[in-house]
Formats: sequence, C-alpha cells, structure tokens
Amino acid sequence: MTGFINVLKEEGVSSTFAVNRVKRLSGAPCGHMGTLDPLASGVLPIGIGNAARLFEYFLDKSKTYLARFRFGVTTVSLDRESEPVFGGRIPSCGEIESALPSLTGEIEQIPPAFSAKVVGGMRSYRYARQGQEVALEPKRVRVESFRLLGQTADDEFSFEIVCGGGTYIRALARDLAAALDTKGFMTSLRRTRSGIFCEESGVPLGELTEENLSEHLIPTESVLPFPALELDDERYYHGVRLETELGDGTYKVYRGGRFYGTAIAEGGFLRPGKKLC
Repeated sequence: MTGFINVLKEEGVSSTFAVNRVKRLSGAPCGHMGTLDPLASGVLPIGIGNAARLFEYFLDKSKTYLARFRFGVTTVSLDRESEPVFGGRIPSCGEIESALPSLTGEIEQIPPAFSAKVVGGMRSYRYARQGQEVALEPKRVRVESFRLLGQTADDEFSFEIVCGGGTYIRALARDLAAALDTKGFMTSLRRTRSGIFCEESGVPLGELTEENLSEHLIPTESVLPFPALELDDERYYHGVRLETELGDGTYKVYRGGRFYGTAIAEGGFLRPGKKLC
C-alpha cells in the first residue's frame, strides 16, 4: 500500500502514536509530515510506503493554524504542560492588532526551550526539564498571515496563523506578548491545513480501521503539483540520464499509463528522481 492518509489527530495523542497506528493498520512503513505536539490537534498527513519519500517536497508548504493565547501569565513550556507564572497586563484587541504586523513576514524566531532542537548532542527539552537554561540560536521563519479572530475570555484571544514549516506557534505567543510588554502563552492549537491537506478532507484517527483504510487513501501522484510525463525509454529506468528539451524542474513520470515516480530535468538532461510505484 502506497499513498497518503490525511489524519485528524485529536488532542492528547502524540504524532508518533498516530503514525504507529496507521503503520499497524496498513502493514507498511509510515511517516508523518510535520509534528503536532500532543496538546495540538488537527491535520497530520501520514505517508504510507514509498509516499513517505515525498516529504521533502512539502517542507516549505504553508500551514494554517487556529490558536488561543492567554496574556498576563506564562509558563516555561509556553503551553499548558507546565505551571503558570503570573505577571503582566491584559492587552486590548486594538493593541494586539497594532502589534501583529511586527510578527508577520520573514522574521527571526528563537525556538522554545521545550523543543526538539539539538544542543550539545541532546534535545533542548531535556535540558529544560532539568531546569537548565539553553541558548538557542534564532532561525528565520515565514509568517504569511497573523489575524486576531476575537476575545474568548477576559485574558484569552483567538488567532488564525498562516506560516511556513518550522514556525513555532508557542514562540509567537511569547513574542507577541513581549511586543505588548506583558507575558503570554499558548492555550490551544489546531492545524486546519498543511499544504494541500485540509481539515475538511481529513479522517479522525479513531475512525480508521483495516477495512476502511483504503477508502481514505490519497494516491501519491495526486498530491504532487508537477507536470505529467509519459516515458517509455527503458534506459531511463536503468538510471541513464536522457537528453531532453523539457524545461528545468520536477516531473511526474508515468510508465505505460501507470505512475512510476519523479524525474528531474536540468540543463538539457532528464534524470531519475524518486521511484514511488
């Protein structure tokens, strides 16, 4: 079995648990496209079989999140997993909206201490759990849209965030609060879109069974936004580069009408990409 399952992960379940469940149901190797923390829910695309080889094509795709931030209080993990520390004021909707442009576009973001970043050969969150401070280097991330949706409690507000891969929403809560001269942390997070995978077409993890897994399987080639190419030259399938007049880029290769994998056209030559059949 090869393809994608657009899983809707529920809160309280790890991404690894979701992948392992699909792996057991399919009997094939699996991998996910973009970790969701246990406290987060929503879209978690899982590649089955050779489809997992395609994740590099999705690394920089936009993702959409619905998040809630609480102000006037924070936690060391920047989410609900650690004890709150009070201190700071509650900003108004107007103040929040005026601060959002400073966190939109290409920005420098310091990852949370409770993250999987490797420092000195060990994950940052391991140092944080031991109460040790970790100096993490800022990284450049892309925040395409950061919108205030409304106020959900006296000290809590909801947001829609569209961003590139690698963006920490918890860090946005921290940085937005800092821009407003207060403290803040993320209280909830739901991913509604990851690349072409959206919430409307997803299936809850708990509804997947061996009997219905194939019904929810998304064909590998359908998620690739590349031109199609029928290729019958057997030399290509033995690893030989072929001369071509195709423009540079990635193509979906079909052999005898069946999807085979990807090919890379570059400098007048066509070379094999990934075999996915």
